[in-house]
Amino acid sequence: MNQKISILGCGWLGLPLAVDLKNKGYEVYGSTTTHSKIKSLEEKGIKPFLIDIGNPDVDFQDFLNTDVLIIAITSKSIEDIKNLIKIIEASKVQKVIFISSTSVYPFTNGIVTETTKTINKPLAEIEQLFITNSSFKSTILRFGGLFGYDRKPGKFIKPNKPVDNPDGYINLIHRDDCIEIIKKIISKNVWNEVLNACADDHPKRREFYTRETQKIGVSNIVFNEKTESKYKIIDSQKLKNLLDYEFIHSDLMKN
Repeated sequence: MNQKISILGCGWLGLPLAVDLKNKGYEVYGSTTTHSKIKSLEEKGIKPFLIDIGNPDVDFQDFLNTDVLIIAITSKSIEDIKNLIKIIEASKVQKVIFISSTSVYPFTNGIVTETTKTINKPLAEIEQLFITNSSFKSTILRFGGLFGYDRKPGKFIKPNKPVDNPDGYINLIHRDDCIEIIKKIISKNVWNEVLNACADDHPKRREFYTRETQKIGVSNIVFNEKTESKYKIIDSQKLKNLLDYEFIHSDLMKN
């Protein structure tokens, strides 16, 4: 396998993804904005690049000498992303995976699919910059809330702060599933798509966070019963069909 993959943003998700792809035989380039992480990337067999998309003087040429670009950064700067896209257009990159979020959807108090209209926010606008660009193929991957390993849902709850919307529903995805889904998109050549990615199970916030806080030794969780019940239930059936995918961590109440 000679395919090159560049990952813009080797953080909590991007770094283990890079390691996994390297172990599968891909040649992997990885970026960081932190000098101290360069050596760590090198030690893992990942060719490191120091890249900050907000810095107009950065040379992207070698980093974008790649077959697939995975964008896994948290920047919501529309101008920075527009500049990044111009640089991608001038490179050899033909395929892009943009990591987005289900936060682009409104609370509908019902099931949400990829056809649901998004809300007016920078992330949704950034998605459109990729979706409408004809210079390369893009797949938009809308992840639910990320969890797994050191990112424990029980820690999402702030001490002494009541949890709002206890009867709303949970939309989360484990990092293991994030990585496997990205690999499937690449191996199956699923491009020019928008895909929701959340675990099949959507427990109520009350049940889920009571259980998760108990796991980390917290038993005094309080719920705000006066908050309006608003929710969305993210449907990932399109992804499951296109990728022939079964979630590893499908039942959130069994993790």
